[in-house]
Amino acid sequence: MDLSESRTQGIMKSLGPSLLWAGAAIGVSHLVQSTRAGAGYEFALVWAVILANLLKYPFFEFGPRYAAATGESLLAGYKRLGKVAFGIYIVITITTMFTIIAAVTIVTASLVAGVFKPVVELSPVTWSAILLVICAVILVLGQYSVLDGLTKFIIVALSISTVVAVVAAVGHGSSARPDFIPPAIMTKAGIAFIIALMGWMPSPVELSVWTSIWTLERKKQTGHTPKLREALFDFNLAYFITAFLAICFVTLGAMVMYGTGEQFSRKGTVFAAQFISLYTQTLGAWSYPVIVIMAIATMFSTTLTCTDAYSRVLKRSTELIVPAADKWADNKRLYWVWLVVVIVGGVLLITLLKRSMTFMIDLATTLSFLTAPVLAGINYWLVTSRHMPKEAVPPMWLRALSILGISFLTGFGIIYIWSNFFDGI
Repeated sequence: MDLSESRTQGIMKSLGPSLLWAGAAIGVSHLVQSTRAGAGYEFALVWAVILANLLKYPFFEFGPRYAAATGESLLAGYKRLGKVAFGIYIVITITTMFTIIAAVTIVTASLVAGVFKPVVELSPVTWSAILLVICAVILVLGQYSVLDGLTKFIIVALSISTVVAVVAAVGHGSSARPDFIPPAIMTKAGIAFIIALMGWMPSPVELSVWTSIWTLERKKQTGHTPKLREALFDFNLAYFITAFLAICFVTLGAMVMYGTGEQFSRKGTVFAAQFISLYTQTLGAWSYPVIVIMAIATMFSTTLTCTDAYSRVLKRSTELIVPAADKWADNKRLYWVWLVVVIVGGVLLITLLKRSMTFMIDLATTLSFLTAPVLAGINYWLVTSRHMPKEAVPPMWLRALSILGISFLTGFGIIYIWSNFFDGI
């Protein structure tokens, strides 16, 4: 076996953890928020999408970097930094996890409810409960191997269908009315939407921990210990895909809905129908079954990966806090306990906020944005600390980009708080 063949095999065996992260990311932030950005402001917010992807890049990259270099997750690294860092992550996770689970699930449920309404009419809340139970069954029976295979297929299929739709939309031209007056951006509502857009663009910063955990799970599955360059290849490929598709969804919203006078509904089932029509208007009626399947599959994979990740994070956190919990970890009972907690909490929040899907999404994304600089700072602290092997410490350019990213996230968070609570703008 020559060296190039060995490197290729190493990359293939390491491929997967960051694609799971992409499966979680290419959901609400793309199908909902990016499309809303294009529909509401045409291409005026492309800068926000690009900037969020650029300035958050280091903090997501630190997940696979730390896992490959140390053989442990970022969560274990936080514990090494001390109680404060570890405690902050746990508090943020517990504070935001139900809103995130509720947001991704209600979008999925709204798609399913709209599609199956002619056959069986169930509310999005009922569909949410059904979908989360299905997720639980899949995770209990299949765990990582099912997640890995399903997500890779969905990402490839979604990428192809989205690119085709964008090419058709660009060829069709803008649908804006000649007399349409562009809306102002730097208003309270505009700034609030920018914060919500960037909050999950490409995903919440706490997902960096998930990637590090999945990197270790992939190692267990294949028996291959990923080298740093292999883990980073997997990550960079997934990150490029998520950033590219975000621009694609902005383009779809801009070309098909912007300036038409039509606005996305705050009601989940209506929004789902509007989203699907973005594709069918550009590709034709023949594409409806394909687009429906891919939209549901995409959001279901997001719901599935998020449900698994939170359960794993809480399981591992419990083990780190209570060493005796290892007895439960051996037979996966601890994972199942947290899986039930995540699902029940998500369904309860969906029930409380069922009247407005977009409010639930904006709440979840805004919370993620406001906590992002704190988690970003902890990630930077860890990978530049004594706990990181010297040969794996991020290069100077990446450290400089990290500082710039933390400053940006902090500054924009202050602007949001000031404009909403102190009438500064």
